[in-house]
Amino acid sequence: MSRTLPFPRSRSRMVHAERSMELDPVRDHREVLLGVAAHDYPWDTVQALSFALFRTYAVPSIGGLLDRTGEFTGRVQKRYDDTGLLLEEIQRHGLESSRGRDAVRRINQMHAMHDISDADMRYVLATFVVVPKRWIDDHGFRPLTPHEVIASVHYYRELGRHMAIPDLPEDFAGFERLLDAYEQEHFAPDPGGRRVADATLDLMTTFPPHHLLPRRVVRRAAYALMDEPLLDAFGYPHPTRLERRLVRGGLRLRARVLALLPARTEPRWASDLGWFRSYPGGYAISALGTFRGPTGAPRPGCPVGRGAAPEGQQPAAS
Repeated sequence: MSRTLPFPRSRSRMVHAERSMELDPVRDHREVLLGVAAHDYPWDTVQALSFALFRTYAVPSIGGLLDRTGEFTGRVQKRYDDTGLLLEEIQRHGLESSRGRDAVRRINQMHAMHDISDADMRYVLATFVVVPKRWIDDHGFRPLTPHEVIASVHYYRELGRHMAIPDLPEDFAGFERLLDAYEQEHFAPDPGGRRVADATLDLMTTFPPHHLLPRRVVRRAAYALMDEPLLDAFGYPHPTRLERRLVRGGLRLRARVLALLPARTEPRWASDLGWFRSYPGGYAISALGTFRGPTGAPRPGCPVGRGAAPEGQQPAAS
């Protein structure tokens, strides 16, 4: 069980990296990851996890299912918000907390409505482990420390255990092999997966500061961050060499600027970025996501405003 420890007040840019090496990456895995996700890399963590989920749409059994539910095409903002808020509740409060357990229960209830293979579930979890490290390696102002990588593995293994996902890898190399092999075998064009990907990219163009640019420019920038197998699976055009250099060069410049700034002493969460817009009056965990209707078919969840949460649920500002 991880401990809740006070975050250091030092303004040194490397304070959270140094602190991670003083903690036990197994016992204190959540505390170690909070230094990454809520202090050094809040924006990057959101981007990386978004791209992690985006990759899963290129697997037809996943992208096709999401298309058939209509959630990621007809209500893409709400589905994006629900996913992000549930994951944040777990990370912010921990799996030992009532809010963390409620969030995992809600995720499991949604997954139980569909016939999802263990292999697909393992792959999705692997993207959460592997893609953020690769993103930070490429675009961050510092690499993850060895303890942060180990902590990520144990955090998601623990989440996977609560989701009853069997046969999870025991280390980062195992998750990386799983992800690469699964994508090589299963990435393929699929009309449903393409529709879900298109809807997600359209939503991305509405987030600040993207909304200030033409949609075509934002989409081309997104293509420049995708690898060729992912582009080919969706049937997207390959970016030019200049486009890749401009987009990745811009992210490298941002990393150099961040390296000069003092460390963040207060946590910043995904919900602080203003991209979750479905619940301006707050939400209850039990109302997030999708539910079965009277006929047994999935139906969307309903927002619960602040002060109207079910008994035992505390509304939280989004």
